[in-house]
Amino acid sequence: MIKKSEEMTKEIKKEMRGGEGETLITHFFEKGEFKGNARLVSKIVLHPGASVGYHVHENEEEIYFIIEGKALYNDNGEEKLLYSGDSSLCLSGEGHSIKNISDSEPLVLLALILTY
Repeated sequence: MIKKSEEMTKEIKKEMRGGEGETLITHFFEKGEFKGNARLVSKIVLHPGASVGYHVHENEEEIYFIIEGKALYNDNGEEKLLYSGDSSLCLSGEGHSIKNISDSEPLVLLALILTY
């Protein structure tokens, strides 16, 4: 299956999971289009200062891969800097958040939520 950019569902979420600003989400594929156990297969764009608030995953895990930008990532209460090419894994029972800490550049990441 091939899905062109213009066919992908795009949405804007304000203050996602209690975060700041707007989160722009492009869903590459949606549940029902693939057979695997994924809930989210998307690109996320956060403009300077925007964030996805801290949240805990249960019976699923989330992977972020930083495509471009600089992020402050909260990994179960421990803050780390992430840059282009870095990735993170939040397992079931764990929590995380991510924030764009650039003054001028967007934070672009691939997000995958895999369910059990």
